[in-house]
Amino acid sequence: MKAQPCATPSSPVARHARADDPQWHWLEERDNPEVSAFLQAANAQSDTWFAPYTTEIQALYDSQLARRELAVSGLKTALDHFTFWSETAADADHPLWWRHPNGDPDTAECVLDVNRRAARHEFYELADMALSPEETWLAWTEDIQGDERYQLWLKRLPDGKPQCLLEDIGPALCWAEDQNASTATLLFTRFDETQRPDSIWRLRLTLDGAGFQAAPAQLVMREDDPEFWLGLGKTRSREWLLIESASKDTSETLLLPAASPGTAPYSPLPRQSGVEYSLEHRPGYFYRVHNQASPHFQLDVTCETALLAEPQSTGWSVLVGPRADTTLEGVDAFAWGLMLAERDHQQAQVMLRRLVIGADEHRVELDEVIPLPETPCSQSLEDSPHFDSRELRLREESFTQPPRWVAWDIDSRQRTLLKQQPVYGDMQPEHLVSRRHWAIADDGERIPVSVVMRADLANQPLPTLLYGYGAYGEPLDPWFSIARLELLKRGVAFAVAHVRGGGEGGEPWYLQGKMAHKENSFGDFLAARDKLVEAGISEPNRIVAHGGSAGGLLVATCVNRAPQSFCAAVLDVPFVDVLRTMQNPDLPLTTAEYSEWGNPEEETVRARIEGYSPLDNVTAQPYPAMLVEGSWLDTRVAYWEPAKWYARTTQLTTSAAPILLRTDMSAGHGGASGRFKAWRDGARQDTFVLWALGLLAQEKLDRSTTTP
Repeated sequence: MKAQPCATPSSPVARHARADDPQWHWLEERDNPEVSAFLQAANAQSDTWFAPYTTEIQALYDSQLARRELAVSGLKTALDHFTFWSETAADADHPLWWRHPNGDPDTAECVLDVNRRAARHEFYELADMALSPEETWLAWTEDIQGDERYQLWLKRLPDGKPQCLLEDIGPALCWAEDQNASTATLLFTRFDETQRPDSIWRLRLTLDGAGFQAAPAQLVMREDDPEFWLGLGKTRSREWLLIESASKDTSETLLLPAASPGTAPYSPLPRQSGVEYSLEHRPGYFYRVHNQASPHFQLDVTCETALLAEPQSTGWSVLVGPRADTTLEGVDAFAWGLMLAERDHQQAQVMLRRLVIGADEHRVELDEVIPLPETPCSQSLEDSPHFDSRELRLREESFTQPPRWVAWDIDSRQRTLLKQQPVYGDMQPEHLVSRRHWAIADDGERIPVSVVMRADLANQPLPTLLYGYGAYGEPLDPWFSIARLELLKRGVAFAVAHVRGGGEGGEPWYLQGKMAHKENSFGDFLAARDKLVEAGISEPNRIVAHGGSAGGLLVATCVNRAPQSFCAAVLDVPFVDVLRTMQNPDLPLTTAEYSEWGNPEEETVRARIEGYSPLDNVTAQPYPAMLVEGSWLDTRVAYWEPAKWYARTTQLTTSAAPILLRTDMSAGHGGASGRFKAWRDGARQDTFVLWALGLLAQEKLDRSTTTP
C-alpha cells in the first residue's frame, strides 16, 4: 500500500493551519484551548500510527523487564553515625531510603519512602536530599508538576512527620556545619522570573524533639547578572560552604565558613570575563583549577591564610601545569592528597590520577594514574564523604560492559568489586564489540565515532542508529544500556558521533563547536555518518539519526541540510526554534544562554543563528520519517518548539514518510515520571526505529505506510 503524506485533510496540521501564521507561532498560546486540541489531535494521530505495533511495543517492553534487575539495592554508604542506602522494589517506580547505626545492620529503619510520596501525584521527581551534620534531620526538594519548581520538605529521622517548609524554590540544598542540640542552618536556592537560580537563602531552624520552628528565610546573596546562575556546595573538609556563580564561560566562587553561615560571603578571586575556576580545600591550603593561562586548565595551590588575607595576591604556585593534549576537568581533595579527573584529547577518554601531597603542600610526592579495565571506558569517582578515606569508590562502564562499582585501596592498589549491574537473557556483554572510528571533518579535524554492535555481525554493514548531542561542553562518554540490547540483538549498530561543542576533546573541543563555530557541530555529525558508511559499518540507506534537546537542534539541522542521509530521525524535546527563543529574554534560560549561542540583538549573531535555526530553515524537500517528542511542562525547551517543527515539516515535506508528534501532557524536560513509564516510552521509540530500519514484519511495514 502506497504511503500518504502526513498533511492529509484530516491531519491536525491541515485542520489547524493559519495562512497568516506560517511559522505556527500561535501554538505558544498555552491557555488557548485550540493549542491543547492540536496537541491532543497529534497524539491521537500518533496513537493510530502505532496501533499496528501494539504487540511489538509490548514485546520490546517485556524484553527490557526480562533483561533488567528490577529489585535494586544501592551501595551502602557509611557516614559518621549511620549507614545509608536505597532499595527499589521490583514493582516500584521509586526507591525507599534506609539507614542503620554503623556496625549494627540488624536495626535498619526506613527514613524516606519515595514511592509512597510519588503515588499521590501524576508526576514526581526527587531532586536533592541533604542530611544534617548530625544525621538527625533529612531535607529534600521535590517536583510534583514537571516544571522544575520545587518544594522543600523536612523531617526528623527516622520517623518524624514530613513538613513542607517552602514552595517554588530551586532544587539545591546544603546544610551548614553549625548544628547543635537546638539549632541548625539549611541553605537553598531560589529562582527569578526566568527560572534562573539567582539567589541563595539561609533558613535558621530551631529543633525541638520531633518538631522544629523555622525563622523567615534570609537572603545570603543575589546574582544580578542575568547570564549567571548560582550553585551550592561544601568542601569535603566540611570547613567551607561554596557558592559558585557561573555563566557558560565565566565563574566565581564565594566562601562561607561552614560553622558560621551567618557570615557574609567572601570572594577571594573576583570574576574575570572568560575565566573559569573552581576551588577545593585541605586544611591550611586552597587549590584552584582554572583556565586563566590555558584553555586546557591547570592546578594551582596557595596558603589558606594568605588567600583570605590578600585575595588579590599572586601567592599561587602551579602544581599541575597545562598540557596541550589533556584537559584538567576537576579535583577532589582528601587528607592524603588529591584526585584529578583529566581528559585525554586524543582518546576522548577521562583518566583519574592520584596525587599524594607531602609536608610541603607545593610538592607532589606520588603521581599515578588509576588503571582502566578497558578502553574506551567511563571511570568516575563516586561520592566519598570521609575526608580521611583511604579507599575510593569508582564507577566504571563502557558500551559493552554494564556499570560496576569497585573499591580501590590507595595503599595496596587493590580493586575489590562491590556491585555489578546484572544483565539477564540471551544478550550478554561478551556477545558485543565496541570500536572507535575517526571521521574527517571539512576542516580536517578528526572526529571520534564510537560504535557498538553484535560481535558476530561486526564484519558487515548494518542498519544503524546514530546519536549526537554536541553542546555545553557535555561529553558523551561510553555508557551501557539495557534497552539498547534489543536493538543490538536485532542487528542494529548503535553509533555515537562525538561532535565539537561537546566535551569529548576537552575545553578546546567545546569552544570549537559553540557561538561562531557552531557550524562545526553539524558538519561533524554528517561526517560521522559518512564515515560509518565508508568503513562498512552502516548501510547507507538504513541510518536513523537521534538527538534530544540541544542534540535535537543538531539532528534537525542536519536533516534540513541532508535529508537523504537518513531514513528517519528521532527528536526528543528538540531545541529547534533557536532564533525566536534567543530573541525572548523573558523565557526561562534565554539570557543565560547568550554565551552558548550568542545574543541575536547583534546583527551578525542574528544572521548566524538564523542560518542554522531548524525552524527557520524548513523547506519544501523530501524529509525522512520523523518521531518528534515534546513535554507540556518543559521549561527548558517549550512544548511549542517540537510542535512547530512537526507542523512546518509536515506542511512542506514532499515525501510520503510519516512525521509524528507526541506531547507528554504531564511531564517536563526529563520526560516521564517513574522508570516503568519511561521504559514503555522507550519501547515505543525503539519500535519506530526498527520500523524505519525495515526490521519489523513486512505485513506491518505495509500497513504502517498509510498515515491517518
